[in-house]
Amino acid sequence: MNQSNVNLLDLPNEILIIILKKLDNMDVLYSIMNVGNQRLDNLVLEKTFTKTLNFVLTTSNDDIFSIDDSILNRFCINILPRIDHNVKSLILESVSMERILLAADYPNLTELKIFNFNEPIFARYFAVESSIRRIFQQITDLIIVYKDDINTMLMRQYPKGVHGYILKFFENLKHLSITGLYSLLSLRNLPLTTCSSSILYKLCINLNTFEDCLALLDGRLKQLTTFIVNIDGTDYHSSIVYNMDNLPNMKCFSLTCRCRNNEYDIKILPLLRRMSNLEELTLNIINSKRNTFVDGTQINNEILVHMPRLYKFIFHINTEIKLNDLVHYLSNDDIQRTFANIGYEQVCCIVNYLNIDIAICHVFSLPFVFDYLEYIGNTFPPIVFSHVVSLTVYDTVPFEQEFFIRIARFFPFLKELRVINFESQLHISNELNFRDNILHSIVQYPHLISLILMTVHIDYVEQFLNETKTHLPRLTTLRVDYDQLTIVTENFTRNITRLNCTKIKELTIEESRVHSKDFYVYFPLLESCLCFD
Repeated sequence: MNQSNVNLLDLPNEILIIILKKLDNMDVLYSIMNVGNQRLDNLVLEKTFTKTLNFVLTTSNDDIFSIDDSILNRFCINILPRIDHNVKSLILESVSMERILLAADYPNLTELKIFNFNEPIFARYFAVESSIRRIFQQITDLIIVYKDDINTMLMRQYPKGVHGYILKFFENLKHLSITGLYSLLSLRNLPLTTCSSSILYKLCINLNTFEDCLALLDGRLKQLTTFIVNIDGTDYHSSIVYNMDNLPNMKCFSLTCRCRNNEYDIKILPLLRRMSNLEELTLNIINSKRNTFVDGTQINNEILVHMPRLYKFIFHINTEIKLNDLVHYLSNDDIQRTFANIGYEQVCCIVNYLNIDIAICHVFSLPFVFDYLEYIGNTFPPIVFSHVVSLTVYDTVPFEQEFFIRIARFFPFLKELRVINFESQLHISNELNFRDNILHSIVQYPHLISLILMTVHIDYVEQFLNETKTHLPRLTTLRVDYDQLTIVTENFTRNITRLNCTKIKELTIEESRVHSKDFYVYFPLLESCLCFD
């Protein structure tokens, strides 16, 4: 048989471009530009490969880093100066941000995304005149992602003034997104002109209180049409009376918050009624201490009838009630029927009666699109929650092995799991009956990074640390009762619980202890042992 060797350069430009488009554009630019072939150089100078440049890497644990220094050097010296006129969007890590932004002029750059943002970065580049201030003035779309920092979490030190400075220095900003655990905006005791803009039309932000939300909607952002907000829920009642006029420009609104007592009824619902022209609505709300469940009838009468232009409604509403406020017990079918009555079929509900005093009801649209779910018990529907990465399970009936198998099956991408259950498991396995496939199949959590076992019966510490019951190949963070931990691990000498502890980097216990040599051998990668009150 005759064989023919086809050189890549023998292919026409159209075929070469098709091939190169299937590769990462950063790899294409790094591998082909300035290697001595003018034809390939001209091909990769196309906007397809130069419009958006991503200078960050994401690890399997979701940590964000800048690309390797040697690669970055070549981009800054040889590549960016040649393609900067095509660059519209840059994705950067904060440490290498300045070097990349100063490597070229970027006359058409309008979009900037910055990872691992923190207070020192803000103070150096955003609060004062800086070497990259010129570029800020041409940016229309800015996304900032704060870096998770355990010290920030413990001290509750949130940024002050970041949002206001950004709107001041980024004069042409039309879209602003600031996210991350420690990016809360508080407008308390700040001038009413703080965070004002006459051109901003999209805002994605984390707020300290509901009053901060009312403040941003008091007229200082007149062109706002899309508002995506996550409210921390800290109680604060301001003496300021905010402008409560209708919001006719608002087309898309997304709200994530926790409501205590009657806040859902007296704060959330009146706000929604101001948005009569809304077209897209997303609600992710946790209600505690409410008198009745939120069901289809309530949603229709209190929300939907006030939004005649609404065509997209995504929701998850979790309501906790005291049972003595119920006229009668409501089942899943009872709640489901209230949605069918208003024509909503792609809806699911979970009702969990925890004891004689408390019940929790989840109602949500399908598919479930939110990344966390709290307080589900032994009974939940056979739905794959493919977006959920953080889950809290809570019940007054024991969680058996079969329950955790179902959790692993229907929450396949779980990264954080919190267990609340003080009841002993009824089916306790040991090495003698381990062959029972139904009760003692090993539960696999391939993506689980964080496990919280602070409020559990000791059986659940055994359940998760015993490698014959559960496999946790990526577990790096564990919160657990120290006495239960020492019992289950037999003072950090038991081999069958050793494997699931070997990659733990952060351990949180209830009080400071003096640890033995066996403890440190048991946790060879431990970086911090934290205590909480």
